[in-house]
Amino acid sequence: MWRYFVGAVSALLLVSAGFLFFRSGAKPGQPLFRPAPAASPVVQSTAEPLPDAAPAATDETREQKRFDRYDKDRNGKITREEYLASRRKAFAKLDTNHDGKLSFDEWAIRSEDKFAHADADHSGAMTPAEFLTTKVVHKARPKPTCPPVKADEDD
Repeated sequence: MWRYFVGAVSALLLVSAGFLFFRSGAKPGQPLFRPAPAASPVVQSTAEPLPDAAPAATDETREQKRFDRYDKDRNGKITREEYLASRRKAFAKLDTNHDGKLSFDEWAIRSEDKFAHADADHSGAMTPAEFLTTKVVHKARPKPTCPPVKADEDD
């Protein structure tokens, strides 16, 4: 029954919106919004002209950098040992009794420690401010350096 009511209300809203739209006095071909006044171009006399071509990307792309992080011996190939080294380090941190097996308790210790560290007031529950401390912080990437913008001397 409520579906009929919602349908009737939405139909009434559409009809009233159409009525308001057609009675608004808009004329065909008239823009809905007035264009903004043209701004005067700013000319910098000390700027250099733009280069003819876009700067080329460096040979060391993101994937190349990632490849280089894994290729420890720099021979151009990633061995199985090189690929799994970072995962073995993470596993070794979790394997507290160093038996080569990861039990649920060993895995849960990390989460328990993280929660205990974040719960600063030791209330057993995290406030929004305490929860914010659990956010994973990634290393900041350096901002790319671009050549300065050069203005055309023809202007």
